Amino acid sequence: IVDTLTGKSTATTITIGSTPVVSASANSLTIRGEGSAQTSIQQGLLKAWCNYDQASVNDSFNVGSVTDNGTGDYAIVFTNNMNNVHACGAGLGVHDAGSYTRIQTYDHDDPAQTIRITINMQDTNGNTGDAEPACTLIAGDLA
Repeated sequence: IVDTLTGKSTATTITIGSTPVVSASANSLTIRGEGSAQTSIQQGLLKAWCNYDQASVNDSFNVGSVTDNGTGDYAIVFTNNMNNVHACGAGLGVHDAGSYTRIQTYDHDDPAQTIRITINMQDTNGNTGDAEPACTLIAGDLA
């Protein structure tokens, strides 16, 4: 049990056996993925997620609130801002005891604070509808 590990040198890599598995540099931490590829820890983490029934948040991470703008139209407000408008959202929902819905992001009201969500019903008409519940995941760069 330790509070602090101090290296014997200024090395920025953790090696197990002869395999480097973690590398660190300023504001960046990578871990060895499949093969010899390195995966950025910061880039690979979800920056926000939310499980909600219309504007009622059931559980979330980095979400301050959900605004119901009308049928199948929501705005998710982040607790900690995103860096730019290039955040990516995806999700699923359930409507009327089992029909699944598709969630797509279509606009950022405020590039850093809010992402707009449209919920489309899985029918041939592409109608919007409210999912109960809906789940949305957000990836991108935090400010």
